[in-house]
Amino acid sequence: MEVVTQFVRRYEEDPSILERIVTGNETWVRHYDPESKRQSMEWRHPSSPARKKFRRQSSAKKVMLMLFWDMHRPILVHFQAHGQTVNNANYCAMLRNEFKPAICKKRRGMLSKKVLMHHNNAHTHIATATVETVQQLGFEPLQHPPYNPDLTPSDYHIFGPLKEALCGRKFTPDEEVKEAVHTWLRERPKSFFSAGVQKLMERYNKCIVLQGDYVEK
Repeated sequence: MEVVTQFVRRYEEDPSILERIVTGNETWVRHYDPESKRQSMEWRHPSSPARKKFRRQSSAKKVMLMLFWDMHRPILVHFQAHGQTVNNANYCAMLRNEFKPAICKKRRGMLSKKVLMHHNNAHTHIATATVETVQQLGFEPLQHPPYNPDLTPSDYHIFGPLKEALCGRKFTPDEEVKEAVHTWLRERPKSFFSAGVQKLMERYNKCIVLQGDYVEK
């Protein structure tokens, strides 16, 4: 409640603050996911009295997507190398070597206004090394309420629709998965990303009304 209330007050004093937010998060994208829970259940023998059914299994192959975006469009779409876990060292290196250059190239005016870095409370995001790196790059890390994925824009606005769009499609090499992700993101209009950031304020206000309870929709 304290974190959310403080940000809402800051927004009321300066609504343009949303234009400075860059939000980032990561998720697994599989080579194959069943189309839906209902479609993933099929009758093996529809005419059989036993009517046995089987479940289509999700592919074990997957790639780690790390996405950073703002009200305009994606700023950095990063795929973690196979066999490389997301830890403090390589995350900070990615922020320095990929994220900061992407900001400089795509959002030059944002640097002078100071980027507001919006992360959830995953360990890699709130580690001392990460916070120090964000500050060294000239960005301001925003606080995030703990255990609240419903207040993380990438979770409630991007990853769900992305995975739904890819459901039922089978990819073989990682490159096919990556290209499908890039294509989907390119096809989203600017208004899609703007709505995702603006929805954050709607959810913050609803969180206050609900006295800190989860905001599902």
